[in-house]
Amino acid sequence: MHIKKGDTVKVISGKDKGKFGVVLRALPSENRVVVEGVAVAKRHTKGRSGEVGRIVERPRAIDASNVAHVEK
Repeated sequence: MHIKKGDTVKVISGKDKGKFGVVLRALPSENRVVVEGVAVAKRHTKGRSGEVGRIVERPRAIDASNVAHVEK
């Protein structure tokens, strides 16, 4: 896989096409990458003792073929 953690990439396919971001995590065995600010999913967490329930945004992995490496 040609993308590594810390690389700046541009999404070239999918619902986030045209967005830029930094790779937070590379998963070469699955050929996927996690990009900051791209493919963000909302997760509703239940309140626990002493803690309030809330909505947490987490970045999801996208296929490495949907991103292109961009020089800084």
